[in-house]
Amino acid sequence: DHHWLEEHPEYYTQNEKGEPVDPLNPETGESWGWTDVADLNYDNKELWKDMTAEMKYWIDKHNIDGFRADVAGEVPTEFWEQALPQLQETKPVFMLAESEEKELFHNAFDMGYNWEGHHLMNQLAQGEISVKAWDDYMKKIDTTYQKDDYLMNFVTNHDENSWNGTVRERMGEASEAMVALTYTIPGMPLIYSGQEYDMDKRLLFFEKDTIPKTKGKMWPLLKKLGELKNDNPALHGGKNASDYNRLTTSADEKILAFERSANGEKLVYIANMSDKPTEFTIDLEGEFKPYLGKEDFEVSAPVQKFQPWEYLILINN
Repeated sequence: DHHWLEEHPEYYTQNEKGEPVDPLNPETGESWGWTDVADLNYDNKELWKDMTAEMKYWIDKHNIDGFRADVAGEVPTEFWEQALPQLQETKPVFMLAESEEKELFHNAFDMGYNWEGHHLMNQLAQGEISVKAWDDYMKKIDTTYQKDDYLMNFVTNHDENSWNGTVRERMGEASEAMVALTYTIPGMPLIYSGQEYDMDKRLLFFEKDTIPKTKGKMWPLLKKLGELKNDNPALHGGKNASDYNRLTTSADEKILAFERSANGEKLVYIANMSDKPTEFTIDLEGEFKPYLGKEDFEVSAPVQKFQPWEYLILINN
């Protein structure tokens, strides 16, 4: 129903009959299934001018702070790179890509969706991979992205909830450990609608639906994790990003342990990423106190024992 369909049909991808089509998968040439929208043709540079002007309108007239670009990787990176300087002529804007291609971060986007990390969390929770696969991924992140690139970490979002299942369906008893992980690894955590209320229902995607608003276990957990993320330099990102260091244990295939540190502040995350009780040893240097998770943890204990999916966050102050 956009006026461009009549005024600028050349802005759209067309079939042999000259009719606009919905977005197609470039690898298969088949529809993605987004039949409620028409595919914009970014081969047309005149479209770039008008699209950038549309974005500037929302900043100039409505003072918005930034944009979330759906499927940002399917739009030419050069478009975003030419648009950003024009958008910033009015004010600094925050750019979020629903994508994780590294090229998007260089001169266009501040943050992207951590899709690969999310899928690995699902696989960990379902026992399909060991912690080693997660460690390999963290090494990949370290070498793929610039230090001030943000990845948005999540256990659920609008697509995952509706099409692949609720957090409880996908992650089961590992849910809480995974939520804590999204706050403690490098990046920025995402809270999806209803997550704060322990929602365990798939929301309708194209129709109106309701979210039960009863506070349960997740509300105070997210509150405490949010305070930690906001206040502790050990979890800072951006230009002054804190360090991430894997901690060695005697059971690294099952136990995920790492330290975040900056400006003398240290935080340690330890979790049993398996469905079996696990005993292990770990050498922690410094004085720590529990912040969240396992309540009977003793730093000096020669052997630690974590129940399935049990986790712990330690801080040094």
